[in-house]
Amino acid sequence: MVAFVVEALDDVMLDIAGPEGRLAGHDLMSPYVWLEGESRHRMLVRVLPNPLGPTDPTGVIWAGDSADGLNFVMRKEPSIVPGPEPVDAGGCEDPSMVCNERGEYLIFYTGVDAARQQGAMLVAAGPHLVELKKQKVMLEAPKGEGNIKEATLAKGSDGQCRLFYEYAKDNASRVGMAVGPGLEGPWTVVEDPFPIREGAWDNWHLSTGPMLEQPGKNPVMFYNGATVDARWRIGWIEFSPDYAKVTARGVEPLLMPPPAKDRTATDIAFAASVVIKRDGIWLYYSLEDRVLRRATVTRYG
Repeated sequence: MVAFVVEALDDVMLDIAGPEGRLAGHDLMSPYVWLEGESRHRMLVRVLPNPLGPTDPTGVIWAGDSADGLNFVMRKEPSIVPGPEPVDAGGCEDPSMVCNERGEYLIFYTGVDAARQQGAMLVAAGPHLVELKKQKVMLEAPKGEGNIKEATLAKGSDGQCRLFYEYAKDNASRVGMAVGPGLEGPWTVVEDPFPIREGAWDNWHLSTGPMLEQPGKNPVMFYNGATVDARWRIGWIEFSPDYAKVTARGVEPLLMPPPAKDRTATDIAFAASVVIKRDGIWLYYSLEDRVLRRATVTRYG
């Protein structure tokens, strides 16, 4: 039987987020962190002004580096900015990273159109995080659905790649899945990998989270779920190695937001990335769509 236990919670700090920093007065979301080498942690994060003005982009993606995985030194310039094409002129959100066969960074992100009415899955690539070139629209919503976002990529035991994503349908968020021969597709949309659960904490909204892949163990997604009033929590779900079926799913949330100081604050904990360490699993997430946290998690089973 699979189980997860949260051992510690820590604040994630950016060197430019203080009162005198370039991003003072900005909210931080979608912290995508990965490990390069033995000790270099890298991050991509969505940044947006607070409050958000009518002409402000809904997100700009910045990159940073850290030795300890908690304190990040950010680059002097953003990595991905909106426009000039209309498909992402409204904002750039929800970054996730894989390396392609050429050893380049392949950044999947959500592009919000100029009218802020539609989100599509886009890709930018390059050898450095400050020299990324936007490639193409990777996945757009079919008719009757919308806001393709929050990419999570995984490779199954059958050799096929999976692209998990959040999409909007019937006034709710759902997790969709597409299958392709490689990281850059082409992608074929298939049946949703898992549903909401009536009477549970994830009975209305679902969104993708990071995939935990460990040798000899079934893959696990730390996914995001919510009630109709958008109280988001973080749970987990286990798949077979070929992602053909669900093999286990946590009954209760793994992570919840602490009590808010302001009753009007957004009630959200939202998972974004996972780093596997010798002494545990680091799960990076955002709180209240404003601040960044890291949970140290132990897996049993």
